[in-house]
Amino acid sequence: SSEPVRYRTAEMADAMLGSGHPAEQAVLLSVVPGEERDSQARASALAKEACDTAAGGEGCSPAVPLGKGREQAGLETVLPAPGDEVNGTDSAKVPKVNCEERNITGIERFTLQILNVSQDLMELLNPNSSDCTLVLFYTPWCRFSASLAPHFNSLPRAFPTLRFLALDASQHSSLSTRFGTVAVPNILLFQGAKPMARFNHTDRTLETLKDFIFNQTGIEAKSDVAVTEADWEGPLPSVMTKGIDWLLLFSLLFLATFVMYATIRTESIRWLIPGQEHEHQE
Repeated sequence: SSEPVRYRTAEMADAMLGSGHPAEQAVLLSVVPGEERDSQARASALAKEACDTAAGGEGCSPAVPLGKGREQAGLETVLPAPGDEVNGTDSAKVPKVNCEERNITGIERFTLQILNVSQDLMELLNPNSSDCTLVLFYTPWCRFSASLAPHFNSLPRAFPTLRFLALDASQHSSLSTRFGTVAVPNILLFQGAKPMARFNHTDRTLETLKDFIFNQTGIEAKSDVAVTEADWEGPLPSVMTKGIDWLLLFSLLFLATFVMYATIRTESIRWLIPGQEHEHQE
């Protein structure tokens, strides 16, 4: 009918309950580290006295001896072993491209450089250095290039230690072929004069471009940079320009000329049709 007795420590519970007789009153043991030995001594004396009373003075041994085979949980702080410590260097993500950040001393305005027809990209890239350059292949009549323009214009302010270049792929067809530009816009990360990574996301915004550069180089962008009205104006145009695609026009003219020539000279190209050569011999 009485309420169950609550013990402060596991040692006292073992001492009092090991004899099979409940204690008449709860004894509180101190959990202060300095008083731990005194608490254990009092618990041992209590257990021995209870056992002597119950067994007629013959004595008894607890199921688990005090101080042996049982840890003093909660009374001391267990420090991790040196080998168990987490290595922060190994857990951090290692950048794929180790870029050498350029010296920005004396540079007041960080902006994008657009190559003209006479400039060559390989002349602007130093093959003997480890600095990184982000190069954009675009065309002024592509609407995807126009929508990317303000976001790409703001990147030099977000990463002042990197270089940013842009070139018209229709005017630099040899470079487009060399670096596999089959569609625009195409963004390549160069280390020196060697292409190291390509931006393949369809969501071309300032945030995705920041994530791409950070994942590749480990360089963090400035948090206070955002797309402004000046970025919509230039240097990369954000409005499509209507122009003539001379390469497409030349292809259509060549195809039309070939069809007309084939129609006129039907007898001359009959040998191109399978089976016509045998019919002529018969």
